[in-house]
Amino acid sequence: MKTDKSGRTSAGILLWRSRNGHIEVLLAHQGGPFWIKKDIGHWTIPKGEIEPGEEFVAVARREFAEETGHQAPNDPFIDLGQITQKSGKLVLAWAVQGDLDPSTAVSNTFDIEWPPHSGTIQTFPEIDRVEWFDLDEARRRLKAAQVPFLDRLKASLARDRTMADP
Repeated sequence: MKTDKSGRTSAGILLWRSRNGHIEVLLAHQGGPFWIKKDIGHWTIPKGEIEPGEEFVAVARREFAEETGHQAPNDPFIDLGQITQKSGKLVLAWAVQGDLDPSTAVSNTFDIEWPPHSGTIQTFPEIDRVEWFDLDEARRRLKAAQVPFLDRLKASLARDRTMADP
């Protein structure tokens, strides 16, 4: 695996489920004042930065738990590879089948001075909500650079289905 110029690399999990014959994925909306009015094209997979020496899948699992309040399933993971975001950050992702009630998701928090230069420190959730989307809607909501993860998931599931159907 390569890293970007700054060494910033994140790992994440794309949770998926099948509903009425359609694949749905769980996406996360970033919390905090900068993202409150941003929607289409601003959602992400639950992910976080890898520190030197950390095992990638372990980071993806930790970040999923921190950002949703739920453990990732122990079912087999599908390696979705990596993408490079506009910022240059690399994101590695794995998909796993599971279910989660979005109303029970609780994210970790961060503190920032808000409003800027006010001297007031406020606490915000890192992820303010998660929601299930079918693949077409997920494609609209997700950051453009992360859309290939959807394509790779769809291709992997189609391959598995083809192998299962003689």
